[in-house]
Amino acid sequence: MSELLDQEVAARVLSRALANGGRFAEVFAERRGGLTMAIDESRIESVQAGAEEGAGVRVVDGATTYFAHVDGLEPAELERAADEAASALRSGRTEPRPLTARTVVPVPIAVAPEGVPAARKAELLRELDQRGRDMGAEVAQFTASYAEARRVVTIANSDGLFTGDDRTRTRIGAQAVARRGDKVETGAETLGAHRGFELLEDDPGLIAEQAARKALTLLDARPAPSGTMPVVVGGGFGGVLFHEMTGHGLEIDHIHKGASVYIGKLGEQVAQPLLNAYDDGRLPNEWGSDAIDDEGQPTQQTKVIEDGRLISYLYDHLGAERDGVASTGNGRRESFRHLPLPRMTNTYIAPGETTPEAMIAAVKNGFYAVSFGGGQVDPATGDFVFGVSEGYLIEDGRVTSPCTGATLIGNCLDALAAIDAVGDDFFMKTGICGKGGQKVPVGTGQGHVRVGKMTVGGTQL
Repeated sequence: MSELLDQEVAARVLSRALANGGRFAEVFAERRGGLTMAIDESRIESVQAGAEEGAGVRVVDGATTYFAHVDGLEPAELERAADEAASALRSGRTEPRPLTARTVVPVPIAVAPEGVPAARKAELLRELDQRGRDMGAEVAQFTASYAEARRVVTIANSDGLFTGDDRTRTRIGAQAVARRGDKVETGAETLGAHRGFELLEDDPGLIAEQAARKALTLLDARPAPSGTMPVVVGGGFGGVLFHEMTGHGLEIDHIHKGASVYIGKLGEQVAQPLLNAYDDGRLPNEWGSDAIDDEGQPTQQTKVIEDGRLISYLYDHLGAERDGVASTGNGRRESFRHLPLPRMTNTYIAPGETTPEAMIAAVKNGFYAVSFGGGQVDPATGDFVFGVSEGYLIEDGRVTSPCTGATLIGNCLDALAAIDAVGDDFFMKTGICGKGGQKVPVGTGQGHVRVGKMTVGGTQL
């Protein structure tokens, strides 16, 4: 475990945080560094490297949380933050428990990105640029990006926990713009993981070809149809639909605020028996995986839907304490400047038994949504609208014309219940999830999934 704080310093900070009372105190220390660079118009640019360190101290008293953070890890500054967090309380001192170190085995990293020369990373971006542009003369613009980040954390709390983690993530992205006359279309693809530079040893340039192929395919797209029809959702990034329409509604703060359509539905049948779903912060090397969450709790595989029944919510420390259950290891924060919130890690629909080909072949007339370009969900009502960035018609059991301008419109509970086939072609993709003004890395995944009936909003006249 990489310790940013001496255990004695952490104990002293917690003691000062509870000097005026409170039932729980925590110090979260962090050191982070990273590098980003991009290529645009075949020129390397936007090279940025940075590093920072600091700590946040919170004190919980009843339903109220007091929080202060400081840049840097000097003991005097940490004690000042503890005094600030404690300053609003007026009851007697609370004694924290003695700290006991809990050993954590971080996600393994084979090739530390910071040890790889910047010239090699620039060479990688040039390869992506060349392969993207080589896909065709109609590729008018191409950009690619590289990012690496290492985050070392130490967490101590008044329950006696003292632990930490060391996290390294690497990611590349590609975006192609294709033009034919006045028509312009865009395609994008990413590759990322909780891994080091070894992630990019196989064939990273493939994402450049995939991004360009999407853009070129959409040049032949026609306006999407409108109406209610079967919808097949693609694997991998198609899992963002489940992430948004179900995952957020299972985060315990939405439940406690009365702002989730899944309130009171534990144990109920919310989907057909063929559907099983998880949030899993321990998936090996996946983008949303860590050894512990940002409250020091071990991450875990949490089954949220079993044979169509809803069986679990996603808990952070305070939510679990309120409900008298154990945390599921979903307390996450963007940085030491933020309070932890219950957040998803890697959320996915487990593999089923149907091949994508068989799933599509059973659809007479429908829509194939491969990936999404954003959307809105109201967790309280379950109503959603998602924009489709890559979609196709399904006609007589075959994928035919690409379509543009499609949206998927519906209600979470209705759509979940209408899933009538789950594919066997499971894989995960990377994403950045925003909530409460904070962004954290998350994984989304599934095989192909068929929704028997969903409303498609199109632009076809």
